[in-house]
Parts: sequence; structure tokens; C-alpha cells
Amino acid sequence: MSTVSFKAGYLPGLSDAEVHWHALHFGTPEHPLTVQVPQLKPAQMTALATRVREASRTQLQHGPVSDMVAVIDRAVARLLDANDPYRQQLDTLLPRVTGLDAEMVRIHLSAYLQTFRALQLQRFVVEDFANPLLLDAFQPRVGGGWSKAYGPELIAHVWAGNVPGLPMWSLLSGLLVKAGSVGKVASAEPVFASVLARVLVAEEPRLADCLAVVWWPGSEAAQAAPLFEQAEVVLAYGGNTALRDMQQHVPVTARFLPHGHKLSFGMVSTAALTLRRAKATAALAALDVARYEQQGCYSPQMFYVQRGAQVSPHEFAQSLASELAALSHKFVRRTLSLEEAASVAAWRESHEFAMVNSPNTQVLGDATQAWAVVYCDAPTPLQPGPLNRCVVVAAVDTLDEVAELARAQRDYLQTVGLAAAPEELLRLGESLAQAGVTRICAIGAMTAPAAGWHHDGRFSLLDLVRMVDIEASTEAAAENFTAYEP
Repeated sequence: MSTVSFKAGYLPGLSDAEVHWHALHFGTPEHPLTVQVPQLKPAQMTALATRVREASRTQLQHGPVSDMVAVIDRAVARLLDANDPYRQQLDTLLPRVTGLDAEMVRIHLSAYLQTFRALQLQRFVVEDFANPLLLDAFQPRVGGGWSKAYGPELIAHVWAGNVPGLPMWSLLSGLLVKAGSVGKVASAEPVFASVLARVLVAEEPRLADCLAVVWWPGSEAAQAAPLFEQAEVVLAYGGNTALRDMQQHVPVTARFLPHGHKLSFGMVSTAALTLRRAKATAALAALDVARYEQQGCYSPQMFYVQRGAQVSPHEFAQSLASELAALSHKFVRRTLSLEEAASVAAWRESHEFAMVNSPNTQVLGDATQAWAVVYCDAPTPLQPGPLNRCVVVAAVDTLDEVAELARAQRDYLQTVGLAAAPEELLRLGESLAQAGVTRICAIGAMTAPAAGWHHDGRFSLLDLVRMVDIEASTEAAAENFTAYEP
């Protein structure tokens, strides 16, 4: 079968002939895909950053944020339309690039895109700015004086490629604060950001010079220096080691906002373990595990299940295994790399060895299956797994002990999926927050953050802007210089 080709990136002011294109290869022997990514020379990167920064100043920073919301809404509407050429590109290319099941990508991409429609974007802005007009003009302060929020002229984005659509959060956040953006796509997934930039420009030609999508080898952070020198904010996703190396190239005058490795888990209370509710809870937990093969920072790697209900923790683990088995037919697991397959095998073997020596451990499912559930009949400290539909279910006497079991991972904690009664929510929320958790949601929603969520406990928009205050003393003093001075 002939190879499908796609040229990634978006480079205002540069022609294809001026740029060196590096080939990345994806797909299978039956369905090969070659993606050409742009690798710029230092002078080209400098010129591109300058162009985007100047366009941001002239094209973005003077219009109302409501206009940008409308532009994004129109672009997202196109990406939700199965008949639109841009959406068809995503549906065709993303499964080949990521190896993920095409139906999984189609369904979950649509659900993800829906969180960026106009109503959700308005909530997104209000989450960080009680008065969104702060982004448009000086607004009066309760204590006197005036304030306005100014977005940076240029944000540099460095995106990871573990989950399709990840660049959308930061790129659209930049637009909502009226910032120009130059984003670097990951070698593992260079398609989505390229298509997003193009559909945004198609819907609003004034954005043509306000966005750019580039690439450089992930191991060569020094190539980013010409971009970082002009950026006021560097927003980066990736492994902790790569982020540490990247920070060395960020000027001290720029704001560095890293998002590194995170660890998430689920908790199931006795309230969710009745005969009527347990199966549905296990089905939702299985979806959280299977979506994007646990590659997201919000994907669960363990579930803590409370004893003392009609359905025991062991029975819940069996039900979760059954649901994962069913999903393996609906959403076929992607082919693992040799390194990933070895990691999964080593993880299984370690638990199978523990099972021989301890009655508290049981491995459900054999090595031929595209999933694995390990049941531990004892409190177990939170540990990362090998991903790719491998999960541990640990029994606990009470959910109140879970925070202590997770505390050793404090620096890496992010999302907890919770199935519990209303009277338990705030008590558990308090203990989890003190342990370091930054997001608590329903099981089944772990991989679908709400619009405006505080990613890793931070503000999506407020962290990008600088606030400018006109203090009350300035206003009072100005009265001394009026034409109507008494």
C-alpha cells in the first residue's frame, strides 16, 4: 500500500522551500504514514518569533476577548463536523500516528472538543477572571484604583505527544489572553496542533501571523534558545528530566510553567459497592483505564476499594477485569513498542512472583490479554504501573487511610476519581488535598477535565498574564490637574 504523507507545522512568513523538513514515520506496514516536520535554522526561528510577537501586538491585543471566543467556537465547530476536511484529516491521521484505536480517537476527540465551545470558553475565562473585562480595559477595583490584565506578546509552547489534542489547552489559553504563540510539536504526535492552527487561521485570517507550529528534536533543547529569548512565558509539557534540561535555556526574565510527570488513582466507597451500583462503577473505572491507554497524567493507575459492602474489593476487581476484557474488543489496544511490552511483562512477573509467596496478591487475566488487573488484599502504597491497561486494585478498611498511602508520591499526585456518598466528599477531599492531590472528579470523568480546570493546581489563564494597577492615589492626584480645578 502506498505511503500517506502529511506536512506538519504552520510557518507564517516562510515558504516550504526555505525550510529543512525532517521525516517521521508512523503507521504499520499495511498503512504507513510519513509526517514531514519543519526544522528551522536559528535565524529562521528568531525571525518567526519576531513576526508572531509583532502580529500579537497589532492584531490580538486590542480586540475584545469575546471576539476571540467566537473565533475559537467557529473553529471547534468545524473540528466537530465529521464532513469537514480538517476533521477528516484528524480522524485519518491521529490513529496512524498514535496507534490508538480509531473509534476510541473519534469518540473521545469529539467529547474533548465539546469542552471548547463558546459557553464552556466563557466559563473558562470566568474561572480565572471574575470580571472578564479585565482582559479588555482597565476596570475599577473595590479598594479604589483600576486594574487590567495583559497577556504576553509571545508564549512558547512545548507540547508532549502522549495524548491526542493536548496542545489545545495551552494554545487556546494563549489566544484567550490575546497572546501570540509559537508551539513545538512532539515527535510522537505532530498532527493535531498543525491542523488546529490551520483551522483557526481559516476561520480568522487576522490570526495568520499570530500563530506558528514548529519542531525540533526533543533531545536538542538548545535549538529552542532563539524562541525562548523572545518569549515572555514558556509553557512546557514532558518528562521531568527533559523539563529540567529545557529550563536551562529559558532566560531568567521569562516565566517558565512546566507540567511534568503526574500520578493519578481512584477510590471506591462502600456507598458505590451495592449490588445495583458496583457493576456500573466498575464499567466507568474501566473506561478511565482504557481511554488513551492510560497515557494521560489524569489516567488511573490504581484503585483503592473499601471493604464492608455487599460487593467486596475482590469482586470489584473481577468486575473491572471483566469490563476491561469487553472494552478490549470495542477499543482494540494499540500495538506496544518493545520497551512498553517489556515493561508490562516485568510488572506482571513481579506481581505473579508476589502471588506465589503471598495469599494477598492475585493477578487476574493471563499474559495473552490486552489488559491486566492485580488485586491486593491489603493496604498498598501508591505506585506507578506500566500503563497500557494495567491497573492495581487494593483493598482498604476505610478510604480515610488512602491519603497516607499516597503521600509518598506527593510531588507527583494529580487526579483522584472518586465514587463516594455526598457526606464523604468534603472529608475525603480535605485529606487528599493535604496529601498533594489537585483534582478530584467522578470515576468515569478522570480523562475528561472540566473547562477551566486548575491543571496541576494552577490557573490556566491567570498564570499567563501580568496585572497592571492604577492605584487610587494616582486617581486622587489627577484631580489636582483638571481644567476645572477649584
